[in-house]
Amino acid sequence: MTSELPKTSVAETLAQKIASLQPGVLPQATTRKCEDLLIDVVGLCVTARNEDYTQSALLACDDDGPCTVIGHRRRLTASGAAFVNGTAAHGEDFDDTFEGGPVHAGAVIVPAVLAACERHNPDGRMALTGIAVGTEVLCRLSLVVPKAVHKAGFHPTAIFGAMGAAAGVGTALGLNAKQIVDALGIAGSMAGGIIEYLAEGAWTKRLHAGWAAQSGIRAALLARQGFVGPRTVFEGVHGLFHGFAHTTQGDYDALMGDFGTRWVTDTLAFKPYPCGTMAQPYIDCARRLAARGVRPEHVEAILCEVAEGTVHRLWEPLADKQRPRNGYAAKFAVPYLLATGFVHGGVGLGAFTEKAVRDADVLALAAKVKFVIDPDNPYPNNYTGHVKATLKDGSVVEERQPYLRGGAQEPLTRQDVTDKFRLNAEHGGWGKAQSEAALKLLAGLYQGRIDLSGLRT
Repeated sequence: MTSELPKTSVAETLAQKIASLQPGVLPQATTRKCEDLLIDVVGLCVTARNEDYTQSALLACDDDGPCTVIGHRRRLTASGAAFVNGTAAHGEDFDDTFEGGPVHAGAVIVPAVLAACERHNPDGRMALTGIAVGTEVLCRLSLVVPKAVHKAGFHPTAIFGAMGAAAGVGTALGLNAKQIVDALGIAGSMAGGIIEYLAEGAWTKRLHAGWAAQSGIRAALLARQGFVGPRTVFEGVHGLFHGFAHTTQGDYDALMGDFGTRWVTDTLAFKPYPCGTMAQPYIDCARRLAARGVRPEHVEAILCEVAEGTVHRLWEPLADKQRPRNGYAAKFAVPYLLATGFVHGGVGLGAFTEKAVRDADVLALAAKVKFVIDPDNPYPNNYTGHVKATLKDGSVVEERQPYLRGGAQEPLTRQDVTDKFRLNAEHGGWGKAQSEAALKLLAGLYQGRIDLSGLRT
């Protein structure tokens, strides 16, 4: 078996590319995206700080330490802070998305790198490079065997997040190439996250980002102290892809090929709505139907053309998606989301309360929504929407959304990102002065010493 192992493994090639990067020399577009990620993730932590799942995650931690839990007075160890902050950032499903994955990078990588740097290396330039590298690794891993991890029943953000966090934290702490290989190998044994939360709207998806973030810190620290991980963690016969995608065959060049010279991080999408990414174009279509004067009572039936790869998460069982069991389950129920956008003109954080998911007008329209698989849908390379409404007078009206708003084809501006931060902070109970002070702190965080004390409250 030893003779069959590669002379140079995928992780070794990747680690050499990572170790050769110099702090402070990222492309301007990548730096700007990492600045946006920082603003967005901190705002998401604040908006979720009083939610029951965040409070539960914080109370469950018994590892007080020096690191900031954003929006809270209590401090934890680096791993504990990364866990709670990652859980909060991903909790409302309002965080960024890499359209080729789909994976959510910011909620994993930003909490991991910030906590690790706050504790071990408070250097803003190293934090910036670590966030860029961690994000890049997480996103590129999702391209090796597209859709396979989801199909196998796992959450790609959880699986690839542990690896991305290990790479990002390792970079931020100045690990050498051998140590980064070990960190990746160790993180492979920490990766996990099943998608059974879909059955009844359980909370476990929320902790996947936090768990991956703290796993990356632990893996990097172990590697720094000489703990050895398998160098064939990716392509090995018992490696990451064998375990979570049921294959060792994949496009590893998508991970390694032009790493460090082309940054897929630049294409990260920021969501307009706090819910499942692939549902968002359908919400846009529904809103446009309503804007054309179509009323819910005019509608006989709504048919959506969808990607086969999204059906098991967002469309089935159809009855549960038309009438979700609770507010969290509603975030992954396109019929409910489409109907909410149609009836109320949008989908905001208030659409997922227990009262909102029992709205009779919304549920009546959601019951009329069905789907058909479009074999030519470009998912996961592009997220589209197509809604065909048959009205009671027999006429048919259609709307199409050709891409995800907030993504590469219609990115949010810095003003959009900061406006979203302010709304999230307000929702989380921060006043205007506190929000503006936080934005000022974040604007200079990568240029100086990492000091997150201004984010505690």
